[in-house]
Amino acid sequence: MDEYRCFVDWDKMDVSAQSQDTKELTCTDFHELKQLARQGYWAKNHSLRAKVYHKLISNIPCRTVTPDANVYRDIVVKIIGKRSSSSLPLPEFVDNSLIPTYCLNAEGVGAVRKIILCIANQFPDISFCPALPSVIALLLHYSKDEAECFEQVCRILACNDPSKRLIDQTFLAFESSCMTFGDLVNKYCQAAHKLMVAVSEDVLEVYSDWQRWLFGELPMAYIARVFDVFLVEGYKVLYRVALALLKFFHKVRAGQPMESDSIQQDIRAFVRDIAKSVSPERLLEKAFAIRLFSRKEIQLLQMANEKALQQKGITVKQKSCLLMFQQNVHLAVHAENFKSEIVSVKEMRDIWSWIPERFALCQPLLLFTTLEHGCSLSRFYSHSEGHEPTLLLIKTTAKEVCGAYLSTDWSERRRGGSKLSFFGTGECFVFRLQPEVERYEWVIIKHPELASTASETENHAQPASSTLSSSSIPSDSSDRLSPFLATRHFNLPSKTASMFMAGSSDCIIVGGGDGQALYLDADLNHGRTSHCNTFNNQPLCSESFQISILEVWGFRD
Repeated sequence: MDEYRCFVDWDKMDVSAQSQDTKELTCTDFHELKQLARQGYWAKNHSLRAKVYHKLISNIPCRTVTPDANVYRDIVVKIIGKRSSSSLPLPEFVDNSLIPTYCLNAEGVGAVRKIILCIANQFPDISFCPALPSVIALLLHYSKDEAECFEQVCRILACNDPSKRLIDQTFLAFESSCMTFGDLVNKYCQAAHKLMVAVSEDVLEVYSDWQRWLFGELPMAYIARVFDVFLVEGYKVLYRVALALLKFFHKVRAGQPMESDSIQQDIRAFVRDIAKSVSPERLLEKAFAIRLFSRKEIQLLQMANEKALQQKGITVKQKSCLLMFQQNVHLAVHAENFKSEIVSVKEMRDIWSWIPERFALCQPLLLFTTLEHGCSLSRFYSHSEGHEPTLLLIKTTAKEVCGAYLSTDWSERRRGGSKLSFFGTGECFVFRLQPEVERYEWVIIKHPELASTASETENHAQPASSTLSSSSIPSDSSDRLSPFLATRHFNLPSKTASMFMAGSSDCIIVGGGDGQALYLDADLNHGRTSHCNTFNNQPLCSESFQISILEVWGFRD
């Protein structure tokens, strides 16, 4: 441990947790390495962790010209001069981030600032990187000197493998990651998301803190365990751990009054003091128990969120752009310009909190209503086509209110010719607002009763490829489109997309979530639902119902 002592205040470290056993790491197989990282094989041996970090970072594919330790030795004196390290101003791209000490001594804290300034000199293309101070502070623990730490951080920043995302270095990448995290929370932490919506005026502002929870608030023993796995598995690990933190926060604080006037401050305080309630092992166990989407799917979602931000002109951190962005999110459903005969402004805002973040920037636009356009399925299609996504709202004669978020343009139904064909993506979901609010998360419906009903209606057998069965979806998730994204976002064959909507001249079917499915007749007067009893939830609405009003809403920039 001696060669890695120079920046660490060992009086602040829990030395009792460190093993003095001489251990080596000889495996090179990725799957074995992943298991060892998750199990904390090198977590209790400071020297071994340093060697593992050096090995993993040395194997990161980088740009041909990547600054190394010798570059640092050449430039540090020129850049720092005789100034005290404590007085060194940090570059704007760290965004006034916390510089966690992580049990560093005074020399180590000063070294963090020096390394940041030298990186700013060598990476002029970095425009926003709030995680950088934390990464440097952590790696100083496992570096022999400042130059070695500088080289390791540079390799992480200079990674040129397009499939291996490590640290966000632009505001566009950072902000889109916050939107992506919001989408993941919406899907995997619905109870916590519901709390955020209830207590915060700007949910995205809360989720924009997600990297700070990890690289700032999380104690040293925890972030080091996260970083162990991050260096092996990549960026997806960060999403997992942040989701687990939010789940634990909701579990521990559920039903308790807020400790401050800000939910952001409460979450930060919880993460800082997480040792009071959750161990590092339990945190990682929770994180890896989440059945998250594949790396490819998350990457596609991130790309879609970046595209949405670019279309809004939000690519750099400027106060005016951020203000516009927050106003778009918060005021998307505004009382002065929104009127529905089915839902209130508050109910529409609740629905808006469920939709993907990139569309929460848009305002609702009424496309079709039976009160004005009549009960005609052909008019329904003509008014809805060309819009993606859309929102379907239904009020029954029994005063029930339900609906569906539909990710794909209804014109896709023509791909099946005259036959009933399924299309759409996994972002589709159905929901109920009256008599109780309930959002049904999507799962694959193995035996959709309504699909067979529709087939009988059309007097022909339904092709196997047009049902919502698990056999219709390729077993290899890497061969199909992300369930988040509409087909038109990427130049991928539509046959590889998962299928959740169906339409013909005789009916509409939406395969929702938790065993729920919705079927509407051609006259738009009658409907029925399918409810799988294996799921512990209430049905969407009455099994058979009469429609009082039906509305279709689009999304306007």
